[in-house]
Amino acid sequence: MHAMILETSGEPLRKVELPIPSFGPNDILLKVCACGVCRTDLHILDGELAKPKLPLILGHEIVGKVVAKGERVERFKIGDRLGVPWLGHTCGHCKFCISGRENLCDEARFTGFSLDGGYAEYAVADQYYGFLLPENYSDAEAAPLLCAGMIGYRALVAAGNAKKIGIYGFGAAAHIITQVAHWQGRKIFAFTRPGDTAGQDFAKKFGASWAGDSTEAPPTDLDAVILFAPVGPLVPQALRYISKGGTVVCAGIHMSDIPSFPYSLLWGERTIRSIANLTRLDGEEFFKIVSLAKIKIEIETFHLEEANKALKSLRDGRIRGAAVLIME
Repeated sequence: MHAMILETSGEPLRKVELPIPSFGPNDILLKVCACGVCRTDLHILDGELAKPKLPLILGHEIVGKVVAKGERVERFKIGDRLGVPWLGHTCGHCKFCISGRENLCDEARFTGFSLDGGYAEYAVADQYYGFLLPENYSDAEAAPLLCAGMIGYRALVAAGNAKKIGIYGFGAAAHIITQVAHWQGRKIFAFTRPGDTAGQDFAKKFGASWAGDSTEAPPTDLDAVILFAPVGPLVPQALRYISKGGTVVCAGIHMSDIPSFPYSLLWGERTIRSIANLTRLDGEEFFKIVSLAKIKIEIETFHLEEANKALKSLRDGRIRGAAVLIME
């Protein structure tokens, strides 16, 4: 099979030919149809996440067809279309797993980080960590649901019952979750890079009540802010804009350092919290909502061998919505 391989952090991916991967008794072999390109992939590429498996096939928003399966696989059949997300395995017996917090499992393994991912023509996944996908989405449209959608949904849940929510970093996750929030009767206030009027128009297109750049104050106090932008200085800025009892949700897996700020910004029972990975329950809940809310996915597609181009476009802020690799 063809695959795009990360051999050394900081270096471009290299196209190689590899054997189709072998699989275990609980595994499924997928012929990859599409794979989303996530900002986490950039963090791995840049060496900002410690100790990835190297060499590594990136990609944790995998859509594929089951072409073979292990002897113990009962959940899926040959020909099923599945989605494979970031969470690829957990121990199942630690204090986190047994309390419904498998996203915090110390023995967790992650697709496209500690397990090879979907920047390839074939991929292997544990049957217990895959999802059947809504039929009304194409392969490329479905791919961003598996991280941008699921992680975004977990971040939205973490915002509690907030009715007025600010979002910094209006990309793949934000354009999906804005639609969910709008469907739930909430209002979204979008913050983009300074001068990015096209990004602000994009946010309004997908339901934002207001959009401005990240140097502006919103027109009203907010109940919560979700940070998809991995920019530490935005944390104290967001605290300035939320009401007492509000929450700032840091939804990225990596963020630059948060500068010091006066306690007065946090006082009033304001909360800062992070989102770490996801659970399978997040996916089950989210996929029920996706069809009900009639979520639309904005994508820009690239062929597998254009993975480096897709990553650069994402880094440069030139992707509206989500970047997706397609295999054909």
